Amino acid sequence: MLLDKLISFFTSLKLTVVCLALAVVLVFIGTLAQVDMGLYKAQNAFFRSFIVFWGPQGADWKIPVFPGGYLIGGVLLINLVAAHYKRFGFRRDKLGIIITHLGLILLLLGQLATDLLSRESNLHLRIGEARNYSESDRLTELAVIDTTDGDTEKVVAIPDSTLAEQREIRNAALPFTIRVKQYLANSSLSDQAQPGFEKCPATAGAGPRLWMKEEPRVTKMDARDVPSALLELEANGQSLGSWLVSEYLREPQSVTFAHHTYTLALRLRRYYKPFSLQLLDFRHDIYKGTEIPKNFSSRVRVRNAATGEDREALIYMNNPLRYGGLTFYQASFDPDDKGSILQVVHNPSWLTPYLACLLVGAGLTIQFLAHLIPFVKRRLTP
Repeated sequence: MLLDKLISFFTSLKLTVVCLALAVVLVFIGTLAQVDMGLYKAQNAFFRSFIVFWGPQGADWKIPVFPGGYLIGGVLLINLVAAHYKRFGFRRDKLGIIITHLGLILLLLGQLATDLLSRESNLHLRIGEARNYSESDRLTELAVIDTTDGDTEKVVAIPDSTLAEQREIRNAALPFTIRVKQYLANSSLSDQAQPGFEKCPATAGAGPRLWMKEEPRVTKMDARDVPSALLELEANGQSLGSWLVSEYLREPQSVTFAHHTYTLALRLRRYYKPFSLQLLDFRHDIYKGTEIPKNFSSRVRVRNAATGEDREALIYMNNPLRYGGLTFYQASFDPDDKGSILQVVHNPSWLTPYLACLLVGAGLTIQFLAHLIPFVKRRLTP
């Protein structure tokens, strides 16, 4: 019967061996692909996918060529659960094996949760500066900021993935429609004509005096893409003009409509917190008589208006600050030693690897003792 064949397939030891072999090959080719694709793109293509696709360079089509990390991991998880249920069941004498397998299952599920839910960003602070948000190191967003009220700002953030679709963007908080006429995932701008650059067709803001050029996507770890986009604003069927937005543009570009003033900015994606961190002091200690770094540390002030909390904390290497479901690590610093860069990690499943290892260790210990104790008793019995 079909059901018996499916059970036999998913509980097969051969399936386990094949999946492990495929996983080894996937890690090998995925690692090699990082040379040309870069770490993040290779991760998405090989390890954070169900199927790995391939196509000739420059072609619009791709074909499936290999199972991805999610598919291999998913089949391994099903195989582990099904094989355990078929061979061991839930007998008391197999308690150690049951706990060990639960630890392995938790390890796989925890890694999946980390992959799907974790988020890393950076918090760059100068001494005396306070912020209630961190920034992505690669992802960007279009921020449309209503600055009419001088005391508060109303921000509508549109992710770069939406801009890349080059379609009309409507938001109930905006009185106009944003039409993405052109999106460059990586770009260069110039204030004078150069070979390979095209005159920017924008009609308002800084765009009319600039030239733009599309650049190849960056694959190096220590560099990133700098996107640009050409946007046309429309209201009541009429164009309000077109603007060039880019991370290269530091000066704000404003548009006035319906007695409101809006600022357009393409910036690194921000993640706001219900609390703020202020950098009180930063230390860059070196070994005496050398330039070898000894320690980096940031003394910060945590303020949370909702809880009334106001306290200081010291962040240094291997001593992060855990607060509000986030972990703040000392990552880097400014060359003048007056600024600190903290890595902010949001990972709801950060405890699962520790718990999984405890379960595996406990399960192996219980199973070992379950055989050792009867053996010792038999040897001691006259």
